Amino acid sequence: MPLTFVPATADSIPLHIVEQGNFAVWRDQQKPETSAWITANGFTGAAGQALVVPGADGKIALAVAGFGTPDKRARQRFTLAGAAQKLPQGRYQIVSGLPDDLAEMECLGWLLSGYSFGRYSSKPAPKARLVAPKSVDADRIERMAAAEQLARDLINTPAADMGPDSLEAAARDLANSYGASCTVTTGDSLLAENLPMIHAVGRAAACAPRLIELRKGNTGPKLTLVGKGVCFDTGGLNLKPGASMGLMKKDMGGAANVLGLAQMILAANLPVQLRVLIPAVENNVAGNAFRPGDVLTSRKGLTVEINNTDAEGRLVLADALALADEDAPDLLISMATLTGAARVAVGPDLAPFYTDHDADAGLLAKAARTTADPVWRMPFHTPYEAMIEPDIADLDNAPAGSFAGSITAALFLRRFAGHSRYMHFDIYGWCPKPAPGLSKGGVSQGIRALNDALPDLLDL
Repeated sequence: MPLTFVPATADSIPLHIVEQGNFAVWRDQQKPETSAWITANGFTGAAGQALVVPGADGKIALAVAGFGTPDKRARQRFTLAGAAQKLPQGRYQIVSGLPDDLAEMECLGWLLSGYSFGRYSSKPAPKARLVAPKSVDADRIERMAAAEQLARDLINTPAADMGPDSLEAAARDLANSYGASCTVTTGDSLLAENLPMIHAVGRAAACAPRLIELRKGNTGPKLTLVGKGVCFDTGGLNLKPGASMGLMKKDMGGAANVLGLAQMILAANLPVQLRVLIPAVENNVAGNAFRPGDVLTSRKGLTVEINNTDAEGRLVLADALALADEDAPDLLISMATLTGAARVAVGPDLAPFYTDHDADAGLLAKAARTTADPVWRMPFHTPYEAMIEPDIADLDNAPAGSFAGSITAALFLRRFAGHSRYMHFDIYGWCPKPAPGLSKGGVSQGIRALNDALPDLLDL
């Protein structure tokens, strides 16, 4: 079900949003019977509380939602979403209490609270629907919610139904919806097109590896998005233990995120030359799998010693980034569920990103705050370059030791991004436990912030 607003009607339920510190004053301004009902039901304005107040006819006359305190709101992204999930069926129209500076974020959270992944089992539709306040750009919020829904659906789909061929189908569907082109290079054709590392990583799988390319636009700045599309990661011959394989359907989270971002860009008709590149593979085990100790030659000509076949994401991204750089984009962005080291550093909620441009980092951080899409800058620490340089090849795909794993992976990728203005995101793509507006499972990270920052990043 699309995550959208509903139009106001005669039976729309007035909704008051009440901050905890202002609750007593607000309550005392209501009719005596309303005030008595609210008091009797223990409503205090605490974050996430919700209560409906009956009228004389027994129907809902109004509803109240707790907005908590500023300190409490700082501890979660979407306060209003917690109340939305507790309200009974109906369409609700906010009539008081929602600060203008928080309206967009809170309305987005309300829409996202209605998300459920229903491909394999029927899920109830969201009960409480929201009328868009006049103070917000409803179309923009719906575009963000739709992008989030796309990313979550793709990540949540098991690998049996979201292999490289299904990821290709999702990209083609997106392209067809917005009049974009989609071309795909598959199997041994990757070798003919000089994409050898994508081929090497994916050749052992039953579903052939491929490079998916989506394009739209002939004028404006060149924006290229590259997303890691490892649809399942066994670890290859460096096989993961079973416990580490359980979430590997999400290893195409980078691809899901760039498709979500591309959808926002296309839906808004942003005046850019958009290019999306997704190396889509399964890292599997067979007699022709690439091996530890192999040396692969990349599209760029750099040789890479394979010290761990479970560090495959950077290999497929490397060929895609080298291809992207040949077109000299004005901004090149990669997104990947790349390293466990990033999760150790910042946990599951923050999206670490790398850039050499301080101004770009500042614009992104500002956008992250206004879109409830937290990011955190990490360093391209050049002195660590020596850690990715082995003895027998130009680069090492898995440096020994446990230090700076996310940074060394980012430095590896930077070698292939060439001279392009480059930004890399090492995301998790998964919400480990539910929260208001955030269901357990696949999730986008960084794409709302990027979408908000793009006009400034590209001088649009």
